[in-house]
Amino acid sequence: MSLASHSARPTAKSDSKPRFQWEDPLLLDDALSEDERMVQDAARAYCQDKLMPRILTANREERFDQEIMNEFGELGFLGSTLPEEYGCAGVNNVCYGLIAREVERVDSGYRSALSVQSSLVMWPIYAYGSEDQRKTYLPKLATGEWVGAFGLTEPDHGSDPGSMVTRAKSVDGGYSLSGAKMWISNAPIADVFVVWAKDDEGIIRGFILERGMDGLSTPKIEGKMSLRASSTGEVVMDEVFVPEENKLPNARGLGGPFGCLNKARYGISWGALGAAEFCWHAAREYTLERKQFGRPLAANQLIQKKLADMQTEITLGLHSCLRLGRLMDEDQATPEMISLLKRNNAGKALDIARVARDMHGGNGISDEFNVIRHLVNLETVNTYEGTHDIHALILGRAQTGLQAFTGA
Repeated sequence: MSLASHSARPTAKSDSKPRFQWEDPLLLDDALSEDERMVQDAARAYCQDKLMPRILTANREERFDQEIMNEFGELGFLGSTLPEEYGCAGVNNVCYGLIAREVERVDSGYRSALSVQSSLVMWPIYAYGSEDQRKTYLPKLATGEWVGAFGLTEPDHGSDPGSMVTRAKSVDGGYSLSGAKMWISNAPIADVFVVWAKDDEGIIRGFILERGMDGLSTPKIEGKMSLRASSTGEVVMDEVFVPEENKLPNARGLGGPFGCLNKARYGISWGALGAAEFCWHAAREYTLERKQFGRPLAANQLIQKKLADMQTEITLGLHSCLRLGRLMDEDQATPEMISLLKRNNAGKALDIARVARDMHGGNGISDEFNVIRHLVNLETVNTYEGTHDIHALILGRAQTGLQAFTGA
């Protein structure tokens, strides 16, 4: 039987031709469900109306406005993919990505606070915790009444967390934790900490710590040139007693923290492109308005080529994020898929921010144009949650079957 007999019948031509939408070239919005578009629109409206007016002074003053967490909570942004029974929104992974994109369109520091609370604190409590732990912590974290932090990175152990030196020594009734965690988002303001430490057998375990426990301190890291609107610090533990009921019962080994990181890296893949979109649109607007040699900068071929490159990379990245979100919602995603997009999108966003900064000329270094802030933020986004090169090694191992992390 020929294929021709099964070909689609020609349809009548529409009188109106499709219109190319430069800002959404492959019609991402049309690929979203009605509920997903509603979440996106609500997130965009809040971020532009409430976050954007704050960011200039917050970044200058190296200040995080903690009431933002309460606002996130009111909108259902915190732990948004978790079940409604714990006070969460119960939306899909695509919605979570769309929220991250809109928040990071304003600032990566604000998206970091969202990611940590949602993916690195609430998710492990839900996935690895007991039902009592879920009921105790998730509702207050969901409203933003409590702020959470995630302690994995140490002063001497970043890309190699398996070599951590923080220890959880068994004592009567629980554990005594000693060690230090470094570069911890939300640490100075957090009420709850999900901390990873090795037990007496050298196995990595997760523990829930609370502010006020004896021996726990969270000094703020001062002088950051990036993510200045995010509160970052250390988590220092000097024989902190943690009761047995605060151990996450279903986390064992590096799979525990890495499961959380995969959730966060997915959100970063969307978020970084939100920052890139801001830079792209800002560069387009600036070069259309700025006149040199008697015509707009945007009339030059070189400028148009740069804008086309930005448009292309962002479009391909966003549609890849959407596909990954669908796979996550179908429980078909793998860590390597997430590594691929975190690496690509963070790296490409950083490249776009650098070019956009250059297209603004001297004005590009002024924070009032916002691009330089996105640029320095994306330097961090390209590094944390797995560096650009670490994700390359993850993908290389997947292709070759050979690990290149160590010389072994």
